[in-house]
Amino acid sequence: MEKISKNDLLVFKKLGIERYIEGMSIQYILPEIPWVPNLSKSAKQRLKWMDYHSQGHTVAQTCRYFGIAPKTFHKWRKLYDPNNLTTLEDHSRRPKTTRQWQVTRKEERRIIHLRKRYIRYGKVKLAIIYARTYEETISSWKIQRVIEKHDLYYNPKKNKMTQAKRKKAHVKKRITELQKEPRSGFLIALDTICLNVYGYRRYILTGIDIHNKIAFARMYPGHGSAYAADFLKRMHYLLEGKIENIQTDNGSEFAKYFEKAAQSLNLIHYHSRVRTPKDNPFDERFNRTLEDEFIDLGHLTNDCDIFNRELTEWLVEYNFNRPHQSLNYLTPIQFESNYSKVLPMYPSSTPYCVYLN
Repeated sequence: MEKISKNDLLVFKKLGIERYIEGMSIQYILPEIPWVPNLSKSAKQRLKWMDYHSQGHTVAQTCRYFGIAPKTFHKWRKLYDPNNLTTLEDHSRRPKTTRQWQVTRKEERRIIHLRKRYIRYGKVKLAIIYARTYEETISSWKIQRVIEKHDLYYNPKKNKMTQAKRKKAHVKKRITELQKEPRSGFLIALDTICLNVYGYRRYILTGIDIHNKIAFARMYPGHGSAYAADFLKRMHYLLEGKIENIQTDNGSEFAKYFEKAAQSLNLIHYHSRVRTPKDNPFDERFNRTLEDEFIDLGHLTNDCDIFNRELTEWLVEYNFNRPHQSLNYLTPIQFESNYSKVLPMYPSSTPYCVYLN
């Protein structure tokens, strides 16, 4: 039998190893050591939240210490499994239900046949020929999907080069690229509030100068880019054309006609990052103020004309009389001493009021 020295016993005890003799063989039993995954930076930070809370601190104390919202902490505590630290990792935001291929095999074969026969025809012409040939209507979108899937172009190589050039030309400028400067008109932030009003969908476009906090808003009956273009021109007129850059999210209302309006006014258009509202904090805060101090106080109606008249009066109050903490409790107009043009912010009760159509 092998003799165990005192040094071995100390080492075994320190390592937590049990040593015993079974028959003539000496065996060692190692304690189970949990596997620690290679966590990301955000997951390690969340693990610190859980450790701090497990030390006896309340949820409120933990949130104050790390500067997080209780809602955020409760969300991750619900997901947290001490035996599986990967539960603290960010999860995929991919939709559970994705768009499925909606073209049947019969439709696909027919579209391929027509496209090969009329290789130079566009998708709209092919849709008309399809309906005439097979006595069934089909959307041009389905035809486009089949053309893209099977690369049915007259010159596929040239088409790929054209598509790559278009994609490169439409790279969006992100707001993180812009070095902000503290002067009026340097950056105007825009956003949209979507409301369901008595069975109707209404959209309120809002804009604010992030420096002097002069703000403007207007309700529209639709979500198209033409409405956003109209709003941009009104905002541009309101600020006497003193706008250098504009910031929006990636919504469809800020494309096409809005882009054309921005180009015609020589404005540089920056976009917020996808699903990152913190990139536009000034207008997000103005939206909350508009909801709390105007909409929630009984001014909500689906009549855009009535709503905009009352909204104009509130905007006059907001820009001329309401003290702003971020401006050292000055009003935006007081802060911007050189600002004189107030159209279209006259109160609706003013006899000589002029509104932009």
